[in-house]
Amino acid sequence: MTLQGRTALVTGASRGIGAAIARRLAADGATVAVNYSGSRSAAEALVAEIVGQGARAVALQADVSDPSACTTLVESTIAEFGRLDILVNNAGITRDGLLVRMSDDDWDAVIRTNLGGVFAMTRAAARPMMKARSGCIVNITSVVGMMGNAGQANYSAAKAGVIGLTKTTARELASRSVRCNAVAPGFIATDMTSKLSDEQRDAIATQIALGRLGSADDVASAVAFLCSDDASYVTGQILAVDGGMTFA
Repeated sequence: MTLQGRTALVTGASRGIGAAIARRLAADGATVAVNYSGSRSAAEALVAEIVGQGARAVALQADVSDPSACTTLVESTIAEFGRLDILVNNAGITRDGLLVRMSDDDWDAVIRTNLGGVFAMTRAAARPMMKARSGCIVNITSVVGMMGNAGQANYSAAKAGVIGLTKTTARELASRSVRCNAVAPGFIATDMTSKLSDEQRDAIATQIALGRLGSADDVASAVAFLCSDDASYVTGQILAVDGGMTFA
């Protein structure tokens, strides 16, 4: 129970990687605020699961693309549990399309949520963490933020921005003992990848040194490490969880 006594807020935690992170942090002893945007039933089911295993949790609705909602989300977490020790910026969307065909709306929506949301959440959480002179922020970026990906100009740009934001946040908050790192998942088996054919999955696996797709739990394990005291001397780092696809 390496996170016993700490409170974590995980954005976009109603399903997929976010849900796996919330489960893992709770299993490690943390009290968890499960943020969701529209999937209320899924978030409440996850909270019930966590509570059933003896941890504390609550579901909190907020759209991270709205800066004022981000401030309220942090305030609500602190009002509910009295503190905020860990922020995991996981919420994100996709609006894929080739660069020359991408609409302004699709570009703006992804940048506003996937980068703007991380900024707004970090800004809101930084204040109480700096005051407490303690805290940990983990941003979920992506290997496409390092290497690009055809059809994802908006997503790749946002995730690259998260990497720069992570490093800057780490520099600015280090003097107050607040750490900030990022995890960059590669191909992870989620609801999105389940739509791929066996042939497509096999083709992806050939690009990965370990020869397989990762799991949401693989990402959650990396996040749990960065949130723990085992990583107390780690800040400003980008940890690729990609099976050796990039060797970043």
